[in-house]
Amino acid sequence: MLATSLALAFSLSMDSFAAALGRGACSRRNGLPEAVRVGAAFGICQFAMPLVGWGVGIAFASLVESVDHWIAFGLLLAVGGAMLRNAVMDDGDEVECGPERSVRSEWLALLTTAVATSIDAAAVGAGLALVDVDMVTTSALIGAVTFAVAFGGVLIGRAAGARLGRWAEMAGGAVLIGLGAKILLEHTLG
Repeated sequence: MLATSLALAFSLSMDSFAAALGRGACSRRNGLPEAVRVGAAFGICQFAMPLVGWGVGIAFASLVESVDHWIAFGLLLAVGGAMLRNAVMDDGDEVECGPERSVRSEWLALLTTAVATSIDAAAVGAGLALVDVDMVTTSALIGAVTFAVAFGGVLIGRAAGARLGRWAEMAGGAVLIGLGAKILLEHTLG
């Protein structure tokens, strides 16, 4: 189960990685403190959102018990498919950097991006409420992996720009679809 949770954590962190690459490419701040700040924002949101989704999923689990594996598959397919679509529809590798912002608006932009990239984790958390998972450990793993991936993304973005973001998002989407298929197969065949 650890391998599955780790694969889930890496796949959910790919949109955060793509966003962190862009932030790193456009950052005018010192690299290490900025990487910690971005990593912490993304990691905390990616830790919290699966728990929120899981709580909602638990509330409705008894109503959908007979089709829970289909719901989990559908949610993972939808999130993974959206990640693949976004990666494919991205029209270029160039990052457009906006004007320098105030500290307050910079924090607001960072938190908005962190929440937006973790909405999919809430949907996955709702799906995981329907299967036997230690959700606190899984969420902690998702948050820790996302912190590390976003931290690295900022540093890589400073050095290489955001060219890797599209490929990371495609890989993350494919892994989520694979995890959904695994849950569906385990419940229908075994």
